[in-house]
Amino acid sequence: MQKVTKILLRDKYLFIAIVVTIAISIYSLIKPSETNGISFFKFSNADKIQHLIAYFCLGMSWFFAIKNSSNKKHSKIKVVIACIMFGIIIEGLQGTLTTYRTADFRDVIANSVGVLLALLVFNIFLSKK
Repeated sequence: MQKVTKILLRDKYLFIAIVVTIAISIYSLIKPSETNGISFFKFSNADKIQHLIAYFCLGMSWFFAIKNSSNKKHSKIKVVIACIMFGIIIEGLQGTLTTYRTADFRDVIANSVGVLLALLVFNIFLSKK
């Protein structure tokens, strides 16, 4: 029974990771509302914090999805590279496919920091449990 539960949870983690990935894709490419999107922070470059949080969640969701893989270190490296590449591709698409969004190298940095922070948090606090 425990084995079945673990398999079901692993599949839920994968489903959650896919949903988070799709949500970030959609939110990154749709036209922002007149209030310039959802903003909890009111300072210059506050959107970089939102990027960091979004990609932290993206990284964490994928780390949980691969938590039970046989080669954890290799899988984590793949997740980090894939999430950072995803962020670069999304920024490129914003600059080429939309007229209402712009590609910004600082967003790529914030995305990458979010993924690396997720790796750090996952390794320190969560992977040992």
